Amino acid sequence: MAMSSRPLPNRSSHPEGVGDDTWMDVIHKMDEVYSQLLRDEVALEQKNAELEDSQQFIYGLLSSMSDVLVAADAQGMIEQTNQALCDLAGRAEEALLGTPMDTLLHDEKAVEALHDMMHRALTLRQGHSVELMLRDAAGQPVPVDFTATPRYDGRKRCIGFVFVGRPMAEIKRAYQQLHEAHEALKRTQQQLLHAEKMSSLGRLVAGVAHELNNPISFVLGNVHALNRYTQRLRQYLDAVHAEAALTQHPALIALAHKLRIEHILNDLPSLMDGTIEGAQRTASIVDGLKRFSALDHEESEAVAIDAVIERAIHWVKKGLALDFDVQFQRCPDCRVLGNAGQLLQVLMNLIQNACDAAGARPGVLPVLRIAAHHAADGVVISLHDNGPGISPEDLSSIFEPFFTTKPVGKGTGLGLSISYGIVERHGGTLVAHNHPQGGAEFMLRLPAAPA
Repeated sequence: MAMSSRPLPNRSSHPEGVGDDTWMDVIHKMDEVYSQLLRDEVALEQKNAELEDSQQFIYGLLSSMSDVLVAADAQGMIEQTNQALCDLAGRAEEALLGTPMDTLLHDEKAVEALHDMMHRALTLRQGHSVELMLRDAAGQPVPVDFTATPRYDGRKRCIGFVFVGRPMAEIKRAYQQLHEAHEALKRTQQQLLHAEKMSSLGRLVAGVAHELNNPISFVLGNVHALNRYTQRLRQYLDAVHAEAALTQHPALIALAHKLRIEHILNDLPSLMDGTIEGAQRTASIVDGLKRFSALDHEESEAVAIDAVIERAIHWVKKGLALDFDVQFQRCPDCRVLGNAGQLLQVLMNLIQNACDAAGARPGVLPVLRIAAHHAADGVVISLHDNGPGISPEDLSSIFEPFFTTKPVGKGTGLGLSISYGIVERHGGTLVAHNHPQGGAEFMLRLPAAPA
C-alpha cells in the first residue's frame, strides 16, 4: 500500500509528547493488519470453495451408492440418509429426517432385531450385522443386510449410529438362479457319464450275447432232435415190451422192472419240455441283451401307441396274482415312429415294475395311471404309480444293468437297462423321478411318426 494514500497528521495538531516516528509506526501497523485481513479473506474464500467441493463430492457419493445408508442419533432418530433408501422406501429425504428408524421396518420382529443390533453394537463398541426386513414403497417386505456402527464424540461418548445395508432380494435371486444352473449342469454331467457307461456296456453285452447265442442254439437244436429220438425209442421199447409179454420172457421183464424203464419213459417228456423251456428262456434273455446292445436293426414304422399300451396292460395283468388298477388316458391320434415289438417290451417292463413297486405296500390297492399326449418334440407317455417312490440314492442307478431293488431271485436287473437302450435307439428318452403327489413316475418320450 502506498504511503501517499494516507494524509500525514499536521505537526501542529500532534498531541503533546507524540512525535512523527510514533505516528509512522502506527501507520505501518495498520497497513500490516489490513494486509493480513486481505490474506485471511482470500484464504477463507478458498476454504469455502474447498468445503463446497467436499460437500458436493460427499453428496455425489451418497447419491450414487447402491447400498442403503442411514445416520441416526443415539435414540435412533434419522439425521442423514441417501438416495438409495429414499428410492427403496418411496419417501423423500425431507420426510425421513427426524423420524425413528422403526418407521422403515416392516414388522415388530424387525424392530426388535434393530434394537438388539444397536445394543450389541454399543456393547461390543464395533459394527454388528443382521438381516432386517424393510418396507418398500409398495408396503412389501424387502430383506436388507444391515451393519450398525456406533459414532463417538471427542470424549468417547456414543452420539449415534451409522447403518449401512445392502438389499438381498436381487442377490438371493441371482444365487437361486446360479444354484439351479449348477444343479442342471450336474444332472447333464451325470447323464453324459451314464450314456458313456451304457455305450461301453452295450459293446460288452454285444460280445457276451454273441458268445452265448451259439451254444444256446446248439442246445435247442439238440434237445429238439433228442425229443424226436425219444418218441422213436419209446415206440421201439413199447414193441419190445409187448413181444416180451407175449413170449413170456421173464429175464427181459425183470430187467425192465429193475431199470425202471417204464418210469423213465413216463418222465422223459416232462424232462424234455423243461429243458426246452429253460433253453428258450435263456435264448429270450440273450435276445434282450442283443436288443440292448443294438445288434438288431429292425425297420421302423408308424405305430399307434394306444394299441401297444393296451396290449402291454393285457399281458401284464394276465400274469398277475393280485388286483391291479390301471387307469389309462388314451390318445387315439398319437402315433410314434418305431418297432411295435420292442416298444411292447419296454411298456410291459415299465408296467410290471410299477405293479411290483405299488404292490409292496400292504393293504393298499396298486394303482397305475398311464397317460399319452402330444408334445412339441414327439409323443410323451407318463406312468405314475402309487408305490413308495424311488429313494434318492437309487435314482441315478435304476437304468444300470443288473441293478435291482427287488429281493434275490425276484429280478435280474436287466429290464430297465434294456428298455433304456431300446428307447435310446428309437431316438427317445426315458427318465424317472418321484411324483409330487407320491409314488414314482416314468416319462417316456418318443419321436412322432410323420403324418
